[in-house]
Amino acid sequence: MEYRKLPKGTEEISILGLGNSSMGEAGEKEIEASVSMAVENGINYFDMAAADSAPFAPFGRAVKGCRDKVHFQIHFGAEYTTGTYGWTLNLEKIKKSVDWQLKMLRTDYIDFGFIHCIDEDADLKKVVDGGTLEYMKKLKKNGVIRHIGLSSHTPEVVEKVLDMGIIDMLMFSINPAYDYRHGEYAIGSVDERTALYRRCEAEGVGISVMKAFSGGQLLNAKTSPFKQALTEYQCIQYALDKPGVLTVLPGIRGREDLKRILGFLDAAPEEKDYSVIGSFAPQDAEGVCVYCNHCQPCPAGLDVGLINKYYDLSQAGDALARDHYMNLEKTASDCISCGHCDRRCPFHVEQTGRMKEIAEYFGR
Repeated sequence: MEYRKLPKGTEEISILGLGNSSMGEAGEKEIEASVSMAVENGINYFDMAAADSAPFAPFGRAVKGCRDKVHFQIHFGAEYTTGTYGWTLNLEKIKKSVDWQLKMLRTDYIDFGFIHCIDEDADLKKVVDGGTLEYMKKLKKNGVIRHIGLSSHTPEVVEKVLDMGIIDMLMFSINPAYDYRHGEYAIGSVDERTALYRRCEAEGVGISVMKAFSGGQLLNAKTSPFKQALTEYQCIQYALDKPGVLTVLPGIRGREDLKRILGFLDAAPEEKDYSVIGSFAPQDAEGVCVYCNHCQPCPAGLDVGLINKYYDLSQAGDALARDHYMNLEKTASDCISCGHCDRRCPFHVEQTGRMKEIAEYFGR
């Protein structure tokens, strides 16, 4: 397993986590066995926004004895009193739901307490005015919540919460369909969404990715908005390459699904190569490096994708990006302008010209 450090903390988070949208249908025994298998294979990040109440007790049993090795993402606004998922902004209902979740999970603390599913300004106002945010801040002050986060599908709302400086983690829907304006949650332009990812990384806010497969639509040519299927591994790699992303949270239905997802860790680079999306990306995505590294290997030994990422992040205000760039063994100034990357780039980025621009910007 590969781990990425939470910028505003010490937690090392597994790049593969687990979502809970479909886990409930597996039954308690299978849920518990699946969670145990996940932990045994190094997965340590679990999103608890479940479709129903079924997963909570099995999760609690599965992590007994290793609670300190896993991270729960618990949502303030996800409500389970009826046995099925509900959404609420009522503070008293939120308190009761969170207390119930903690009891079922056999824990007295929350690693990541998330303001749940805020997609509109009016809902954000209710979270603030209704006392939920203050309640969460109090829990954090008392050590019950370790980190405050937000789940949202709307870049504009996320930007406002980032302005408030209250979150360490963001749960956001990232996949090629949404990034390129296809689907119910394809909110914001290519530029807006890209700017959001870069801002998160620049400000040290980690991202956990939901809906990496667009609810499964991207995995089937008949349902894909591009009329071409992508694989789970391509979608996972696509999300992991976005700035700020720490972990991807695919939903599973049991151990068979989990085995397949874990196969990502040993998959060959060509199995993860998502450069095919360059053939159906919109016109305004042309000429924009998405760090897919389809241009590799560089004859001069440059990591073209990483060089581009540090440049973009530095321009977005990430002070550390310059240091990371300056410590690269090969920088943009080492480009020999052979044109290999220009010919290989599925997004038609003129990388040779960009390397000159980047070398001038950083001075090497």
